Amino acid sequence: MIKDLTRGIIKENPTFGLMLGLCPTLAVTTEAINGIGMGLATAFVLVFSNIFVSLLRNIIPKNVRIPAYIVIIATFVTITDLLLKAYVPALYKALGIFIPLIVVNCIILGRAEGFANKNPVLNSLLDAVGMGIGFTLSLTLLASIREVLGAGTLTFELLGMGKKFFLFGADSYIKPAVIMILPPGAFITIGILFALKNYFEKKAKTE
Repeated sequence: MIKDLTRGIIKENPTFGLMLGLCPTLAVTTEAINGIGMGLATAFVLVFSNIFVSLLRNIIPKNVRIPAYIVIIATFVTITDLLLKAYVPALYKALGIFIPLIVVNCIILGRAEGFANKNPVLNSLLDAVGMGIGFTLSLTLLASIREVLGAGTLTFELLGMGKKFFLFGADSYIKPAVIMILPPGAFITIGILFALKNYFEKKAKTE
């Protein structure tokens, strides 16, 4: 069971291990808080979708299982969408269309079909929690790097709590590289992170 929880955090991290969900990963990671928000929203949907798919795996006919999974996932995406809109409107506006697009996020559908459909509820829950944590951490890392380099800030404001840290800017000797918070910056950053991951993995294997 521990493997079910830890698998998605490092070894099979959705972003850096399985390379899934890259569309929202690249699109919303302009601020650290956006990465955290998108990761937690996806994790919420992933956890409850896995639970219900596992509970209903012996009831849902095999020939309609994918449409059934989509209905389950869409239900929890709608709940997430309404909660964010009601309680975190700024984050809801920042994430925009990528909240409803969680429905077609291949991480969630992939775990439903590849794991929850074949395993008991507890294992499916742990798998979803691990994948959710891994996805949230990868988005937060990517967003933090891009925000620091591209804007000179680090934002952790949520529900009126937290703070935006101004690290450097127009009045300092270090100037932000604006390209890092633009689309090319997303590709540059994730490419470097992929390269570093591969480098350290190969180094570990040779030692």
